[in-house]
Amino acid sequence: MNVNELPPELRGASRVLPALVAAVEKKASYASAFLERTGGLQVVVNHREQNVTEIPLSQGLVLSAWNGAWFEEAASSDLTPDHIVAVANGLANSVQVSPGDSIEPGPSKQDHFNTAFVADPGSLSAEEKLEMCRHLHSTASALDPRIVNVTVRYLERLESKAFVNRTKQLSQNVMRLRMSVQMFVSDGQQLQYDWLSKDATGGLELIRISDEELHELCERAVALLTAKKVPPGMHDVVCSPDVSGVIAHEAFGHGVELDMFLKGRARSQQYLGEMIASPLVDILDDPSYPHGHGSYFFDDEGQLASPTHIICRGVFERGISDLFSAHSLGVARSANGRRESFEHKIYTRMSNTFFGRGHTPVADMIESVDRGVYLRHSSSGMEDPKGWGMQVTSHYGEEIRNGKLTGRIFAPIGITGYVPDILQSISAVGEDFVLSGGTCGKGHKEWVPVSSGGPHLKLKARLG
Repeated sequence: MNVNELPPELRGASRVLPALVAAVEKKASYASAFLERTGGLQVVVNHREQNVTEIPLSQGLVLSAWNGAWFEEAASSDLTPDHIVAVANGLANSVQVSPGDSIEPGPSKQDHFNTAFVADPGSLSAEEKLEMCRHLHSTASALDPRIVNVTVRYLERLESKAFVNRTKQLSQNVMRLRMSVQMFVSDGQQLQYDWLSKDATGGLELIRISDEELHELCERAVALLTAKKVPPGMHDVVCSPDVSGVIAHEAFGHGVELDMFLKGRARSQQYLGEMIASPLVDILDDPSYPHGHGSYFFDDEGQLASPTHIICRGVFERGISDLFSAHSLGVARSANGRRESFEHKIYTRMSNTFFGRGHTPVADMIESVDRGVYLRHSSSGMEDPKGWGMQVTSHYGEEIRNGKLTGRIFAPIGITGYVPDILQSISAVGEDFVLSGGTCGKGHKEWVPVSSGGPHLKLKARLG
């Protein structure tokens, strides 16, 4: 496919979008059109199976009309010009317009964007991608006799989208990739596992896993066979970047989605403009961050991607928004209006959410801890935006004594606490920076690709 233009299946429909918007705006004061096509490939290799699966193609159109109080929408998976013209006419006839504020369409902009890469995933056949996974599997499986299974998973997903309103005509192709290796080990008495994953928007060069990284994965998995329970209570903690990222995601990601403000479900709303964290702390959400798994060029409402500074030097500056929440609250939009697909409604959603980089070397952080835990490899997180509680699970951690790692492993480790207490306890922010990709649900549904991360952090937290 030529990434410099939309796929052929979308081109015909995209040419009609300006006329569709004009037809709906004969009745409504503001209208927009969103066009999407997604598809991809998954490869899985383990001790029991090897398979290549195409991710089913999905494509469709959403037309939105502002009725003076909220958006009314119509959607279709049939993209033939005659049909989508009929859909637009049907929406124009059915929308119930009432007096209210109008929606500004934004500045004029016409552009096409595409993910940049060095190693094009499209240059390899499905068989070559399967062989790439087989090689990783065989290399990893031979590292230690205690390895009982290794699962290698490769995932590619191409998202092609177009957005049109009265002043904008935008389109983008975004290639999302993931490569993961999950390793299971046993000493004959118990089974443990660890994993390594790389996620990105871009080319194959961003997700390659080296032999050295496989060796490190094996060492970590085997070390977990000796893991003990962490002594419960308050601890000095050094968090690896992926643990830091889940804290950012849960503490000041979901809790500052402005649709939660409209529902009265976010305690953070009471603290806008106030010092809520250590002055060392910056937290951002940035869909424009290069190669982030949650990156895109514009959101599903045509807002061009740019960073949002949520916390700056400890002060809660603003939340993230979709168009409706920003309009309703009278604040500037951020580029966070996202749909799981054309079959789902818009919500305020995170993209790449992370702590800003600091100045402290990681070695200095560890040396400064008399007795504590180095937390590595987050596995899950939960938040309570209204009560402002947070729980993050670290897959394992290593004891720190007298400024040195002892090799004593604890697993798994739960981190709990009141969000401001945790953020205010941050006493050092690392000079490093890493993002880790994944998917995020709005509650238990509405899944979108995201990433989180940042530098190492030193803080105090309750572990158990």
